[in-house]
Amino acid sequence: MGFIRARVSSEADAEDVLQDVWQQLATTLQAGPIEQVGAWLFTVARRRIIDRSRKPKMASLDALVADADEDTAFDFTGFFLRDDHTPQTEHLRQLFWDQLHAALAELPETQRQVFVWHELEGLSFQEIADLTGENLNTLLSRKRYAVLHLRQRLEAVRQEFLLPPR
Repeated sequence: MGFIRARVSSEADAEDVLQDVWQQLATTLQAGPIEQVGAWLFTVARRRIIDRSRKPKMASLDALVADADEDTAFDFTGFFLRDDHTPQTEHLRQLFWDQLHAALAELPETQRQVFVWHELEGLSFQEIADLTGENLNTLLSRKRYAVLHLRQRLEAVRQEFLLPPR
């Protein structure tokens, strides 16, 4: 884990790489023994780290407000996970979810499904590929188009969250 942690940007990425390495180890051991397990583990870890750095970064739900500058940035995750239930926060939460569901309904089914599975249900692209039999690049492309549409469609909601009430 220390080897991986020193070469990736976050603890979550390190855990993902480590999980990938252990999964590949389990799969490889089923096929037969590995002569030098330590060297094999470091080689696979290094390759996974390189693969992650080459993989295009996908926009997430938080990226819907990525264009906001530092002074007006809004923490969607923090807002939706807060425990306060004031009339204003409940109204804004409901407005956001209504608008998100309406915008999702406008998407082609394949784009909508990839977005929902990845962003709302937390499935990895590999899990989605296994479910659908689709190519990973196809899934990445569909998610990208969905995010671009949602970003445009939810601009008015973003402005309501970011601009102070008058």
